[in-house]
Amino acid sequence: MPESHLVPSSEFPVTPSSGALGVKRPNPGTRSARDRRWWRRQVVNTLLMVVGVFSAGFGLESFLLPGGFLDGGVTGVSLLIVRVFGLPLPALIVVLNIPFVLMAWRQLDPSVAIRTLLGILGLALVLALIPYPIVTNDKLLISVFGGFFLGAGIGLAMRGGGVLDGTEIMAIYLSKQSSMSVGDIILVFNILIFGVAAWVLSIETALYSILAYLSAAKTIDFIIDGLEEYTGVTIVSGRSDAIRRMITEKLGRGATVYTGKRGYGTHGEQPNPVDIVFTVITRLEVSKLKAEVEQIDRQAFMVMHSVRDTKGGMIKKRPLH
Repeated sequence: MPESHLVPSSEFPVTPSSGALGVKRPNPGTRSARDRRWWRRQVVNTLLMVVGVFSAGFGLESFLLPGGFLDGGVTGVSLLIVRVFGLPLPALIVVLNIPFVLMAWRQLDPSVAIRTLLGILGLALVLALIPYPIVTNDKLLISVFGGFFLGAGIGLAMRGGGVLDGTEIMAIYLSKQSSMSVGDIILVFNILIFGVAAWVLSIETALYSILAYLSAAKTIDFIIDGLEEYTGVTIVSGRSDAIRRMITEKLGRGATVYTGKRGYGTHGEQPNPVDIVFTVITRLEVSKLKAEVEQIDRQAFMVMHSVRDTKGGMIKKRPLH
């Protein structure tokens, strides 16, 4: 390297915050703040995993296992084997989930695999060591609340970055190898479980188990997606600027404006330029937005679709994470 490149000049002045080439050094406080956020996130994730493990253990030991009912996924297979062969549930949960942990390590992320392994081992220890009480003998209450506490545990563990049931990992892997979606694979897998339960045990047990599975599934959705589901709204209108101002000033939401062209309208081809407004609101705000847009432009074209998650912008984050 020529020596002249190492000599500071007036063009690249050296300051206390810059290096020999005038490149600004990172602020020492930035790294410490980032480290604090990282540690805070790890603590929150760990707490979510711990609470999830205890909740899932409560749902299994206090409801589903004494009642003889099943759930979907790998947990359901474990409960079915317990009913048929009488093997210990903690050992089955670990053994049956090990292949999916290895799959997560290879296909997803090693950190996800490690958290999943720790969560599964924690659940097995909780089931083996903690004497949960039997809460009720009512079959309906067992299926509904057993599914609720199990689903809450699985959902909290997923919010913490881990998995207590390897079914979704398997579904993600198989979806890459076939044309089926993750949801379709999980559905087929659970249909097989409940079909075998109806044949080996009884139809009544299978029906109560399906109820427990539905309760768990809705609880997982609630834990992960939250109470306020988001809705993306696309608005095409000749008065897009007024609609944008209404969204930002009256509703207090963010808006993005796209430049586009009209296609084919009621009066034939209309290739006129038009601004397209896009915003994300909560489900509770949809009716208010529609009413406000109708007041501005009754002919406005609106398209709405569900949004699973958002980050940044003016949308309030969910409280659990």
